[in-house]
This record gives sequence, C-alpha cells and structure tokens, in this order.
Amino acid sequence: QVQLVESGGGLVQAGGSLRLSCAASGSIFRINTMGWYRQAPGKQRELVTTITSGGTTNYADSVKGRFTIFRDNAKNTVYLQMNSLKPEDTAVYYCNMVVVTMSQYRADYWGQGTQVTVSS
Repeated sequence: QVQLVESGGGLVQAGGSLRLSCAASGSIFRINTMGWYRQAPGKQRELVTTITSGGTTNYADSVKGRFTIFRDNAKNTVYLQMNSLKPEDTAVYYCNMVVVTMSQYRADYWGQGTQVTVSS
C-alpha cells in the first residue's frame, strides 16, 4: 500500500556532508511523524531524528548541531542534511513514517535503508 524509497547515501570523508531523502508513495491520506534511524555494524538500531507534522524536531545528542531534518509535505518526502560527518556516523540509515492510509489505517513504514560511510 505504501512504499518508502531512500536515496543519497554514499562514501564521504570526515568533515564532509551528505543529504539523504526518503519519498513515500501509495495510498496516503496523511503522514504524521517522519524520522531517521541508523544501525551500525554490531549495534542496535537507534533514533537519529524525528519531525512531526507540525514541524517540531527532535535530535539524538550525538547529532545535534550537525544534522538537520526537514520535510516537504507536498512531496511526501523527508530529508536529512548531515554536516560535519564523523566516522562514528557510519551506519545504514533508515527512514520511518507514521502514515494514515486512504482507508484510515495507521501504521509505521520503513525505507529500505541506505549506507553512509564516513572515512577518517
């Protein structure tokens, strides 16, 4: 019913920048909270940042001041601008959206994940 497609990952040197995007498509009535999570090798998936439908944002302490989340509601897309990247930011990044479908079904949807690798 709903698909999330991510793009924008890659390899970057420490101190560099990347922008991730995640576009939702399908039977969408409304998208509530959007967010980004990441999972490094051998570690559990962790929250990076979220943004509500009203624009309120929340960041993990480890990325505050370096990462920015923003959304384009007209395009059903969420972005993650990552600056001043560090090797410890290396992980697979997943987008997440709380979607209400046209049939009024509310559920969490996940992107396929995109690899971000930061070299030292």
